[in-house]
Parts: sequence; C-alpha cells; structure tokens
Amino acid sequence: MKRATYFNCLAALSIGLLSNAVLAGDAIGPTVKQAINYNAIGMFVVFVLLTLGITYWAANRTKTTADFYTAGGGITGAQNGLAIAGDYMSAATLLGLTAMMYTQGVDAYIYMIAFFVGWPMILFLMAERLRNLGRFTFADITSYRLNQGKVRTMAAISSLVVVCFYLVAQMVGAGQLIKLLFGLDYGIALVIVGALMMVYVTFGGMVATTWVQIIKAGMLLFGGTLVMVLAMSQFGFSFEELTTRAIGVHKLGVKLLNPGNLLADPVTAISLGLGLMFGLAGLPHILMRFFTVTNAKEARKSVLYASGIVAYFFNVVALLGLCAVVIVGQNPNFFEEGQIGGKIIGGGNMVAMHLAKAVGGDMLLGFLSAVAFATILAVVSGLALAGASAISHDLYSRVIKQGTASEISELRVSRFATIGLGIIAVVLGLLFEKMNVAFMVALAFGVAASANFPVLIMSMYWKGLTTRGAIAGGYLGLFSAVTLVVLSKSVWVSVLGYAEPIFPYTQPALFSMPLAFLAIILVSKLDRSIAAELERAAFADQFVRAQTGVGAATAAAH
Repeated sequence: MKRATYFNCLAALSIGLLSNAVLAGDAIGPTVKQAINYNAIGMFVVFVLLTLGITYWAANRTKTTADFYTAGGGITGAQNGLAIAGDYMSAATLLGLTAMMYTQGVDAYIYMIAFFVGWPMILFLMAERLRNLGRFTFADITSYRLNQGKVRTMAAISSLVVVCFYLVAQMVGAGQLIKLLFGLDYGIALVIVGALMMVYVTFGGMVATTWVQIIKAGMLLFGGTLVMVLAMSQFGFSFEELTTRAIGVHKLGVKLLNPGNLLADPVTAISLGLGLMFGLAGLPHILMRFFTVTNAKEARKSVLYASGIVAYFFNVVALLGLCAVVIVGQNPNFFEEGQIGGKIIGGGNMVAMHLAKAVGGDMLLGFLSAVAFATILAVVSGLALAGASAISHDLYSRVIKQGTASEISELRVSRFATIGLGIIAVVLGLLFEKMNVAFMVALAFGVAASANFPVLIMSMYWKGLTTRGAIAGGYLGLFSAVTLVVLSKSVWVSVLGYAEPIFPYTQPALFSMPLAFLAIILVSKLDRSIAAELERAAFADQFVRAQTGVGAATAAAH
C-alpha cells in the first residue's frame, strides 16, 4: 500500500512537471527554440500516461530481484526481440542516420551496416550461452568460474563507464531535441526525462522497461514507415526515380551513390567498424535482455527478431534520407523563419522532422517528435536499469555482501542506485549542454568493445582464461580505450582546446581491443597458480552449462 501511494505521488509529480513544461520560458543557450508544438506535447503526454499505467501494473508484479532485473524470465522471444530492437534503435538512428544519408549518401549505409553486423555474431556465438550461463548481468558469465569479487568489480566498473557516457549522450540529445521541437527549456526537458526514467525503473523494473521499449519500438516503426511511404508515394514508389532525382539535386551528384568520405581514412574506418560491431556485443543494457527469456531457444529467437526489425528500420532510414534530398533539399523553409530555419537543413539532425512536416504536416511532425522523445526516454530507462544492476547485484550483493544480502536489501539498493543515476544524468546533461556528444557514443562503443567483449567472449570459449588474465585484459582495454579517445581530436582538440591531437585517430577499438585480448592471453598463459589450475579445470562444467543450461557448479557460481 505504501509503495502504491508513493508511486502515485511520483506519477502525479511527473505529470505536474509535464504540465509546467508547457509553460516553459526562454531557451537556455544559443540554440533557437521553436514555438510550443502542442501536437507533439499532447502525443507525448499520452505516451507518458500510458507508460505510467504500465509501470503501475508492473510495480505490483515486481516482488523479487529476478522480477526487477529480468522480468522473472517470463518475456517471450518475439516480445524480447522487439524490446532489444527498441533498445538499439535510439533517436540517433532516426535523426542522426537520416541526416547522414541526406548529406553523405551511400556512405551512411556503410555506417548502418557497421552498426548491424554485430547481430549475427550475437545470434550464432553468444545468445544461447548468454542465457544458459547468466542470471542477471553479464558479470555473472565472466565471473562464472573465476574470482567473484575481482572480476565482478572490474565488469561493474566498465559497465558503469559505458552506461554513464551513453546516458550523457542521450540526455544532451533529449534536451536539445525537445528545445528545438517542443519549445521547452533544455533544463526542463532533462528533468522530465530524468524523473520519468526514475519512475519507470524504480517501480517497474525490467517488466516496465521492457514494455516501454516494446511500445516505443512499435511507435518508431510505425512513424518511420508512415513517413517513408508518404515520401516514396511522391516518386511513384520507384527507387530508380528517387535516386535519379536525388543525384540531380544533391551537391555530390553521382557520388551520392558512391562510397568515399567514410573510407577516406582506412584506419579510422576499420577502427569504427570494429568498435560498432564488437561494441554491440559488450553493451550491458543489450546483454541484460538475454536473461529475460525462458530458455536459450527464446534467446536465439530474440536475436532473430531484433536483427530483422533493425535491418528493416535501417532501410527505412536510408530511404528517408534519400527522399529528404529531393523533398527537403529543394524546399528549405518548411519551418517558420526564426524557429528551426534553413541552416539546419544543411546537414543537421532535424532532417527527418523536416521531411515529416513536408509530407504529413504539423500532425505527423508532432507524432514523430513525440516518438523521438519517447525513444530517448526508453533507451535511458534501459541504461539506468543496467547501471543499477551493476551497482546492486554485482558490487553490493556479490562483492560487498559476498552473496549474503537479502533480496529486499538488494532491491532497495537497486532503487537508490537508479535515483542516483538519474540525478547524475541530469547534472551531467546540464554540464555538457554545449558539447558535441558524438565522442561520448564512440567512447561507449569503444569501451564496450575493448573492456567487456574480450573478457566475455574468452570466458565463454577459452578454457585457459584465469582471473588474473581477465582482470589484466579488462582493465587494460578499459583504460586504453578511454585514454585514446581523450587524446584524440574529439576531446583533445574539440573539447580541451589543444592545437593538435596526440592520438591521430578518432576511434580507439582497432588499438585498445587487441591490447585487451593480448593481455588476457599472455597473463593467463603465464599464470601457474593453484587457483588458475582450478579455474581451468572448472571450464568443463561451464561448457556443459553453456550447452545445456544444466551444470553442477550452478548453485556455487550464482
């Protein structure tokens, strides 16, 4: 009863924040703010009320740690596949990749392929073993036969680094997007996102987060498809007609359909591809979703559904970008002067919104704006849950309490951690308002590919892995990835103001990921301790568990 009452109070507070937001004052900083878009506000309020209702329903069903972290393992493969796709299809997919296709042409499609190719690897190499070996977090897998305290601490630290950088990028994106499209202050947008995130995760846990992702993914697929269909109807649904007209008006001409700019620097291109591909397999909020299904078969099915949905949506985005070249490029003043204006058309992230207004008017613009905000909100919720689980399950329950913590105390820590992460995300979002956040996303993928993925894949497939090797590789991958990004142009020049970068490339994975693998192999090979021999011997039991879901060490490991 107390929890329900407290939840109702927070829900009322969130709705109150939304009501006050409609009366927002002047924008923060130099970004021009659009007049209040009541269509977008109204649609977003409907989405918030719906998801708050789901959270209330989920709160009454979240009684245990298994319910909070993994929805009790009761999510079907199809549902989880849609939720995973929702986790992956962020606002950057709709806005950023559409804008990249608009400005760079086929180079953007190569970029999308780099984002996508990690899915088959997860399907064939990882999905079944993730479900059979893990319980709540991917640290359950990496520490399965190793030293629980040391490995979990390392995994939790790298997870939190990834989560924090992703959170900051999403929060800054939310603030700027809403400032432009909804006519709300940047700070108010951050508070709304942070408050709703805390409500969803604190009370509803994985059940609420999953259904928020499913609803948001459905809205994103419907909205993107609708804009694409309306836009393609202007070309008689002919791809040849679309590309011919796009080539005729775009400044790149025939080069619009030729690869070029992205591959101008092969080292950066390869490093980017490695980071995006293997980073996907190391993102904690994606890996966490494999523990929400009932068995390994449903886990594989989840990846299959997610892969199909993501592939479909990437193609929708590609068509949106090409359609925008003709429809938006020749009509740069769809928005009133002094609001968003033509200069955004020159390659900014609002091209998809311009296209929506051009083919569907204010109503479709309002709907797509609400979808973009809902997308950020859903991704932030998934990230917060992954960060909270690293703190409560890995650090508090398994490291500090060494497995003796009660479920009640662990849930309490999870909820406090969620609130703390929400506050940190809002504060960092305010601090980094003026910063280009592209390097944060690159850092998140780079850290995931360099710190999480090597330890995870080696723990599942290499008998020779030892605790010392995992620790050496994990920390070396983490610190080398962070250091290289700080020394690159993205931070050293653009943020810190130095004239020349120390590290000449913008992507770290090509260098930091091999360092992590090398450290894992060398240190493990050189480790002749008794503990190391026991860890190698325990691989047989882990292998059985990974293949069948049944193993003698299960109780001890978890």
